Amino acid sequence: MTKKEIAANEFEDHQKLLLSRLQHRFEKIAEGGGPKRIAKQHAKGKLTARERVEALVDPDSKFLEIGAFAGFDMYEEYGGCPAGGVIVGLGQIQGRRCVIVANDATVKAGAWFPITGKKNLRAQEIAMENHIPIIYLVDSAGVFLPMQDEIFADKEHFGRIFRNNAKMSAMGIPQISAVMGSCVAGGAYLPIMSDESLIVEGTGSIFLAGPYLVKAAIGEDVDSETLGGATTHSEISGVTDYKVKDDQEAIDTIRDLVSHLGKPDLAGFDRREAKPPKGGDDELLRVIPNDPAKPYPSRNLLKALVDDGKFTEYKKGYGQTILCAYARIDGWSVGIVANNREVVRSKKGETQFGGVIYSDSADKASRFIMNCNQKKIPLVFLHDVTGFMVGSRSEQGGIIKDGAKMVSAMANSTVPKFTIVVGNSYGAGNYAMCGRAYDPRLMLAWPNAKIAVMGGKQAAKVLLQIEVGSKKARGETVSQHDQDALLKKIEDRYDRQTSPYYAAARLWVDAIIDPRESRNWISAGIEAANHAEVEKFNVGVIQT
Repeated sequence: MTKKEIAANEFEDHQKLLLSRLQHRFEKIAEGGGPKRIAKQHAKGKLTARERVEALVDPDSKFLEIGAFAGFDMYEEYGGCPAGGVIVGLGQIQGRRCVIVANDATVKAGAWFPITGKKNLRAQEIAMENHIPIIYLVDSAGVFLPMQDEIFADKEHFGRIFRNNAKMSAMGIPQISAVMGSCVAGGAYLPIMSDESLIVEGTGSIFLAGPYLVKAAIGEDVDSETLGGATTHSEISGVTDYKVKDDQEAIDTIRDLVSHLGKPDLAGFDRREAKPPKGGDDELLRVIPNDPAKPYPSRNLLKALVDDGKFTEYKKGYGQTILCAYARIDGWSVGIVANNREVVRSKKGETQFGGVIYSDSADKASRFIMNCNQKKIPLVFLHDVTGFMVGSRSEQGGIIKDGAKMVSAMANSTVPKFTIVVGNSYGAGNYAMCGRAYDPRLMLAWPNAKIAVMGGKQAAKVLLQIEVGSKKARGETVSQHDQDALLKKIEDRYDRQTSPYYAAARLWVDAIIDPRESRNWISAGIEAANHAEVEKFNVGVIQT
């Protein structure tokens, strides 16, 4: 066995260890509020949120869950909020790609934490960007009152949901809601602002104020069913469109309604017969080193990702710390922008460090992005970037302007963009490579990903210098032992904040994925994006 093969085996073992941890954590999250609350849900004749989603999507199709780690290690003082208390993802219903949103009533009765609101808004954003139907499976007690100040009144808070309902209706995006449990207060507007709404007899209820609040407010005694049950809203108020006997009939009705949707106009992204990549499914696990600082040939990453391992590289000999290539992923034509982690020699004889964006590589990427927009080719960004090159030579060479050109071209790109963090994603490199702030249709991370303003060791040393300087300014002495202990504390905190779980908990990324699922996610993303018209590309003054 060669040294390369031994190293590749080590990389694979490391990735599989990370994937095992990912799976273990997901299984815990998938329990929602726990077995007792699941049993309580079943005792009421109700399916859980995950069971509803599973029954709704087409058999043998794959539900791509978004935000599974939302709220991870957050809200511990309230007992946690697994998956943000709501299941969101892309699923096939009657062969039609849809966004699905299902409240998890086993988590605080489906109440909305701040991250719940953010996740619901992300689901609507995906539907709006891609012009695809969205299905709401409603079962929620409304805003989580102890945190109402963080979810109620601001622009991106709870009320934005209903604004988006109205906007999507005007855009012609189908919205279908099924009230399968509680739907109270402001939340009552969501299903009624959808195009069509269903309500489950006996378990579904809709009202602006429940029986206790009605009693307190106006002195009226009324039970939940009379106030806002299925019969009331289907036969008296006319608020809902369909009354169904149970969860399964609700799901069957939704599937039937989706089957009648008209066919959308397609954007026209090119797709041909898909071919598997070279090396088999596990080859993507054998590319990235265990040590995130170690160089590696990034072209191997492309070979393991694209159809038949074939790609056409743009400006191969120029700007070598970024790879730009045309290829196919699951048959779809794509333009790939990937950080090259090899140490290379420029044509000027200069050593260029892998993962760093230099002026020439920024210039190359800018031109490639513009070409892809010109030819209506979706873009895939693969992050393993430490940032832009610094130092007097780079500054005098105009690295800031070249970097600005790349950011401008990427930010103004109108073809769909998809981002996968396969390694490091640091500093302005995160921005230039289409980080979350630049509207990728999907932003994904591998389990080894790291996202931060700079690498952990560098940041820890900077923070240590600031802390020690502050102590000395106050006349305090700091021993070497104290400095070492402080450095360790800072490194541990920074390492936790750079992990993909920290990012996923806050929805900085949509999902942490098995590298072997990268092709499926990109393919599903382009399929969804193909439903929305591509706007005209205009780069603006920075590119002139």
